[in-house]
Parts: sequence; structure tokens; C-alpha cells
Amino acid sequence: AMPPLYKVVPKKGGEGQYLYDDYALSKYRKTHKNDFTLQRYKGLGEMDPEQLWETTLDPERRYMKQVQIEDAIHASEITELLMGSDVPPRKSFIHDHASDAELDV
Repeated sequence: AMPPLYKVVPKKGGEGQYLYDDYALSKYRKTHKNDFTLQRYKGLGEMDPEQLWETTLDPERRYMKQVQIEDAIHASEITELLMGSDVPPRKSFIHDHASDAELDV
């Protein structure tokens, strides 16, 4: 299941809406201008149990996204490099690939 990135709530009242990507937020902004409050989720830990249920766990409402790993060995190696306990190779990887990152700040 894929959790939302944003929750938008009209300032004039009404029910909030969950948005799952930046494109959806861009479309919402065009039609609602700045007449809403925006909450950005950076992880599941920022949601309360009710929000988790309605966005990620409820089989009737959750958004499922299939992930396919073409090269499982390469994926495993990268995961070990980035999450493992050996720091120097991770620093080197980050230094070499920092300019490739698309930051969401």
C-alpha cells in the first residue's frame, strides 16, 4: 500500500483530501489557490492510527502500487551499501551520486 504525501483541507471547512504525489498537489493548487491548509507526510509515523487505517490499511480505500525489482542482486547490494554498518563505502557513494538526487525540501 502506498501512503499519501499530502493532506489538504479547505480553509472554509469541509472534508480533507489525501494527495499521493506532487502532480496531484499541483492540480489541487490550480483550482483552490491558497484557500486550504496543507499537511506533508514524511513517513507513516506522522499519521495517527485513524489516518493510517483510512489511507494505507483499509482494503476498500488504500492505494496499491506494484513494485517490481528487475535486478534483485543489484537492489540487495545497494540496500546493504546504504543501510549497512560499513560507513566509508556509503560516504563515497553519497559523495559520487549527490548531484543525481531529486530533493523534496
